[in-house]
Amino acid sequence: MPHKVLFLCFSKSWGGLEMYPARVAPALARQGWEVHAATLRGSRVARSLLELDLKPLEFQSVHTALLHIFSILRYLKAHGIRVVHANKSADMRIGALLVALDPSIKLFFTDHMGVTKPKKDWFHRWTYSKVNRLFSVSDATLARNRRAFPVSADRISRLYLGIDLGPYATELSEQERATQRLSMNVPVSSNLIAIPGRINDGKGHMEWVQTLGVLRHTRPDLQWHAVVIGQASGADALAGGFQDRLMAQVQALGLESVITFTGFREDMPDCLKALDIVAIPSYNEAFGLSVVEAMAAGCAVVGADSGAIPEMITPERGRLAAPRDSQAWAQAFAELLDDTEQRHRIAKNAKAWSHAHFSMDQHVRSLSAFYLEAF
Repeated sequence: MPHKVLFLCFSKSWGGLEMYPARVAPALARQGWEVHAATLRGSRVARSLLELDLKPLEFQSVHTALLHIFSILRYLKAHGIRVVHANKSADMRIGALLVALDPSIKLFFTDHMGVTKPKKDWFHRWTYSKVNRLFSVSDATLARNRRAFPVSADRISRLYLGIDLGPYATELSEQERATQRLSMNVPVSSNLIAIPGRINDGKGHMEWVQTLGVLRHTRPDLQWHAVVIGQASGADALAGGFQDRLMAQVQALGLESVITFTGFREDMPDCLKALDIVAIPSYNEAFGLSVVEAMAAGCAVVGADSGAIPEMITPERGRLAAPRDSQAWAQAFAELLDDTEQRHRIAKNAKAWSHAHFSMDQHVRSLSAFYLEAF
């Protein structure tokens, strides 16, 4: 009989947190686990699981799921599932209630976001009293979690996330690299400076654009083109939202001819492999998945010296700059553009390090060990 786990992820958004169940499911299956899930009906989370031929329990809302808590409990018993893994703080209401109704259930929670406010009121004390282990995705969040959550330190563990290294295993040939760049509508021969991921105020896009303005002004001799890979969602995508303000800033700085917006791409690994420099100027990354992915693709990475990013980047495998210091960012870009040999050496070191430490199978082996330790 395989071990079985049910992931809870009742989120309408689409980011690292929401991608997690579908990301880990194949590796869990390879290690003998049968994966189940409960999600919002029609959500990107649900669709990502259906694409893996995993049919989740779907509910209209978290409140609907709470009203159907006994149906979920019957589903767990019918399928012999004893491990429940919540991935959003709101999911913990359901997870804790399931444990209260059936204490044989083992509950796990991953704090993907990095808690910023204490959660020690009576409700959170009761909720988190039911958790077997709380996972922090970095040392930075581990320290915050131990202060904020009403969970003893021995039940909070750092567990770095992993990525599927398969798509990053091979490099693009020169012809493939040129073809990939053409598909992104960017110059084939320029040095590409990119910012990947969801377009959002907290990801530092506005400061990145300002940095490019500084770079163009202070080093007009450098040849480069910039590319935004990703799209806004929710309020950020509405008229007058963050994406519109970002585009207005591009125009105000006269950068329209040197910045390309690709929109959402399904082929992110190949996009990354076609780049030279990747910027991750997020204000407070809980982990830095984009950093690891860019490193795995063989890019030189410049990251913000905040949150968990400094855990990933050392001088041998990247550069750090203060999130809002456009001069420091421009200097880092210029250094990497000036010295191709150094840029390639940094990218090579980063790729080797990421492939050695962040495979999805490594992550799931540790995750599985924590699951089994609870019994």
